[in-house]
Formats: sequence, C-alpha cells, structure tokens
Amino acid sequence: MKNLNFENFEKLDLPFKVNRLSPNIGAELLEIDLREDFNKETYELIYQALLIYKVIFFRKQNLSTEDHLRFAKQFGELEVHPFAPHKEGYPEVLSITHNEKSKGRENTWHSDVTWREEPSLGSILRMIEGPQVGGDTLFSDMCMAYDGLSDEVKKKLEGAIAVHDFAGFRQRLIKQGKSEAEIEAFNQKYPSPEHPVIRTHPDTKQKVIYVNKAFTQYIKDWDATESSIMLDFLYAQAAIPEYQCRFIWEKDSIAFWDNRACQHYAVSDYWPQVRKVERVTVVGDRPY
Repeated sequence: MKNLNFENFEKLDLPFKVNRLSPNIGAELLEIDLREDFNKETYELIYQALLIYKVIFFRKQNLSTEDHLRFAKQFGELEVHPFAPHKEGYPEVLSITHNEKSKGRENTWHSDVTWREEPSLGSILRMIEGPQVGGDTLFSDMCMAYDGLSDEVKKKLEGAIAVHDFAGFRQRLIKQGKSEAEIEAFNQKYPSPEHPVIRTHPDTKQKVIYVNKAFTQYIKDWDATESSIMLDFLYAQAAIPEYQCRFIWEKDSIAFWDNRACQHYAVSDYWPQVRKVERVTVVGDRPY
C-alpha cells in the first residue's frame, strides 16, 4: 500500500473512525473491536494509520492476553525483553506495575530497546488499571524534529553514528546482586550496537532523529564534549510541544506506537496511585 497523507487517508472507506489528537502526530482509531479477526486489508489500514500518525490509540478494548498477542502478531515477530518483568506464562508480555512501593521511572524521552542490534518496530501497550488522574503518556514526532533542524546541523550529522547501550538495566542487575559473570553474559548477548544518529524509516523513507537520552551513549569518532553538546541538543527536540501529542489513559485503552518514528515519555505524576500496564513489542529491523 502506498504512503498516504492525513487528508487522503481519512477520505478512504475505513473500518474505523479517526480522531486526530494533534495536527501532526497521534490519532484514535474508534468504533473498532480488536478482538475480531480482521481481513488482511483491515490490518494493512491499521498499519498505514501507524505510519501516518506515528502512534495510534484504541478505546474500550476488553482484550484477553491471547487477544493482545494475536493482534500484535499481525505486524511481525514478537520480542522477549531480557530485563523487564513478564506476565507469568507469557514471556512476550511485559507486566509493569507502579504503586506506593514503586514510583514510575519511564519518565524520560526514549524509543524502546535501541540497545538491540535490531530495535523494535513498535510497542502495543494496554492499560489494565490506571490512576484516577495522571499517568498520561506523551509522544513526540522525530520525523518532524529532523525536519526542524537547520541545514547546517543536518549536514553535520550526515553519516554520524551513535553507540547505544542498556546501561540503566545493567545498573539494576548490579543492584539485584547479579554476578560479574551473569552481567558479562548479558554484555556478550547484547553488545553495544551502533545506529545512525539520523536513520531512514524503512517504510516511509522519512529521515528520523534516532538518538535518545535513555540508551544513547555517545557519537562515535566525535570529540567527547562535542558529542555531548550535540546529543543534548538532539534530545531536547523531543520536548518541543509542536512535535507532540498527549494521551489520557482510560481502563482498556491501547496505544500502538512506531518506535522508528517517535519517542515517548510516561508521565510519573500519579504516585502513590496504581498504574498497571501490559506491553507487547514487535521486532524491527537494523536501522540505516
């Protein structure tokens, strides 16, 4: 299916209603039940919506874990996260709960698992239980962020490569008492990958800022100070409101975001209330 813009896509005979959350990123796909087994065309239209809006949302989806997995598998192979807690019996399902004993810590702009050689295509997250107020998630369009860079900066970043790493998770492993041998095994299995600072989206061919504060370490072959200054500047682009949308969660809401095209920030303003979510992640490709 060829790429479409907002206006052309919304003129199609769609099996869902589109409610855009901002002029540039994010849309709710309404009046559709993800428990149904759709035909190929419907799944293609959902994927096309993901490419256009960068993140898509669904409301009132009372899915079972099996429904969640079946829907996600329509878009590719599912990954198993080696560091995050899984739902018992379902290794592909991350179960993340925050409450009075565990404050939210996903409040950094990031794209998921860029410490992998082949980072994810996208993540599909389901709200199981949320706070009465708060716990929203923000999404930022990294294609727009790239377009907003000056020609001088774009030229400077041509061919630049950044090194990524699971450093934050490594620190958690140390705190958990993992041995040096166990941690070295993770180092060998997930060696620090090198990704383009500016990647090309494999489907839309858009240029994307592809560094993030959570997992990017430095720009390869750059002076350390120059690398740090440039990365801080690029990280800051995600915080520009014009590039963003904000999703207010409800029980049984679902977000499906394109990790190749946007970053997200889970607002941790709800402590000590409970926020319980489950996430399934679709395997992606090697950035270029």
